[in-house]
Amino acid sequence: MKKPSVPRRWLFLIAGSLWSIAGFILIERAYEWLNDFKTEQLLLILLLGAALASLFFFTIFIKIARKNINRLFSLPESVCIFAFTAWKGYFLIAFMVTAGIIVRNSSFPKHYLAVIYVAMGGALLMGSFMFHKNYFIPKVKGKY
Repeated sequence: MKKPSVPRRWLFLIAGSLWSIAGFILIERAYEWLNDFKTEQLLLILLLGAALASLFFFTIFIKIARKNINRLFSLPESVCIFAFTAWKGYFLIAFMVTAGIIVRNSSFPKHYLAVIYVAMGGALLMGSFMFHKNYFIPKVKGKY
């Protein structure tokens, strides 16, 4: 059976889109938990979440995104569509989804979770731009 292959450039769009979707889902879920809050409280939580998102992005997510982008650049021009992440990445995705479900269904106060969800969602969105950039403005060669 032949693997479904695409030009390598499309893997940047797939990975970036998945990071964006996950980020938007987390932020949307946080917003659902906060829709009863007063404007001042909501702004404070969102600012804290945004600050943490920047911290997470510049300390953790930027390294993960760069590593994945460099890995994608090392692949042949025509590659399996599922190579947008390394095989270990699928385990990380499964773990993160499972952890999210467990935490979301726990008794942990949702307004605290909202800060974490905004932070993770924001960091994922910022990382997704790195992938999208490499799809829309492709590099010929080189490392990120």
